Amino acid sequence: MKLYPLFADLSGRAVLVVGGGVVGERKAAGLLESGAQVTVGAPEITPELRRWAESGRIRWFAGAFHDSWLDEPWLVIAATGDAALHAHIAEQAARRRIFVNVVDDAERSSFHVPAVVDRAPVTIAISSGGHAPMLARLLRERMELLIDPVVGPLASLLAQLRSRIRMRLPDLARRRRFYERLLGSPVQSLLRRGQWALAEAAAERLLDATEPLGAGSVVLLGAGPGDPGLLSLRGLRALNEADVILHDRLVSAEVLALARRDAERIEVAKQAGNHQTTQAQIHALMLQHASAGRRVVRLKGGDPFVFGRGGEELEFLRAHGIAYEVVPGITAALACAAYAGVPLTHRDHAQSVRLVTAHCQASIDTLDWPALAQERQTLAVYMGTSELPVIQQQLLAHGRAASTPFALVENGSRLEQRVITGSLDQLVEHARRYELRPPALLIIGEVAALAETLAWYGRPPEGGVGRRSPLPEALTA
Repeated sequence: MKLYPLFADLSGRAVLVVGGGVVGERKAAGLLESGAQVTVGAPEITPELRRWAESGRIRWFAGAFHDSWLDEPWLVIAATGDAALHAHIAEQAARRRIFVNVVDDAERSSFHVPAVVDRAPVTIAISSGGHAPMLARLLRERMELLIDPVVGPLASLLAQLRSRIRMRLPDLARRRRFYERLLGSPVQSLLRRGQWALAEAAAERLLDATEPLGAGSVVLLGAGPGDPGLLSLRGLRALNEADVILHDRLVSAEVLALARRDAERIEVAKQAGNHQTTQAQIHALMLQHASAGRRVVRLKGGDPFVFGRGGEELEFLRAHGIAYEVVPGITAALACAAYAGVPLTHRDHAQSVRLVTAHCQASIDTLDWPALAQERQTLAVYMGTSELPVIQQQLLAHGRAASTPFALVENGSRLEQRVITGSLDQLVEHARRYELRPPALLIIGEVAALAETLAWYGRPPEGGVGRRSPLPEALTA
């Protein structure tokens, strides 16, 4: 279950807490801070709750729970410790379409109370979906150290200036530039010292001095193989600065989720045999958006300069006077090999690595097969799943030993990663037997055998050199 995060305005709204113990008191205190009208229902309540009831801060329904208690509240929290009562409250609340939180019972809860980092008016909420509240609290403790207390006053200042900012900067991209400049200005330092008037004046001067949007730019960004943890810090910054993201089909959803939510995402799907978006169309999109003053991220799987046509795109941008930069990504050969436990070089087995593409028949025909068939080197073959019979046949024909190990890494670095191993004479057979699906990287060489002993990520490798069958007739003819 994935929860939908939201922040509720409970000011002046009725909320019921069933349970008058320490937990109920803690829940009531948090609700009072949000301005809710709190009622606590229980036969007995803590001394603090009793004082609040006597002073009028809360209402107290003294006695056992009754269904009529659910006639008014917008939210209900059940905190009695009585599982049977909690089940009844959850059922009755659901019938009335009232959100209910059952303490320590995620399954019966329709909302969860998060751990909170309070920098009012900024609130950061952390939820484990009710399944690991202690983990959420530990994360909150870490974030308390990371989030500067000045964030609250800064948010209040921006709220005060919001109408002026929107009027002065109606364009979203220009507003974003202003906020970026503001965060790097002395305004925060002035607020930290409590000098509100000086901070306000400095922010207004910065707003009045805002320059026109100007020309846009393009960042060629390598997304890596799929694991979002492999994205560089510079890459993360580029995604958070982007107005437009032109991304390949194979860029993982987890990487895209790191981008700012209001960035425009455009899939430029390209795959072998199915170019839904041509390279010329990608060039046109980069030019269109950059010329409109936007920050464009051209997000590519792996690395832009390793079979990613990054060079062609830079040549186009340079020819049209568009500013650009390149943020490298971890290419598939490095990531897939590492996640499969395969060292691409090894003192005893391989002194060199060759990165080759078998994208189509045209690229296959240009490969130097005698050189690729040499021993004591590692071949990392990109986009070769449809050409495995040709690769196998050519390497065997040019002298590579039939016993040479291979490793096919499907969805490398992702949770669904799968590794298929065997010897070169088993390559086509194993790919068919284990139903290989792209995207997959092929590693050929003595080091590939180490996948069977050094694998550390995902499920164990399938196949293996011990499970042999005769070569297909087409490859022995």
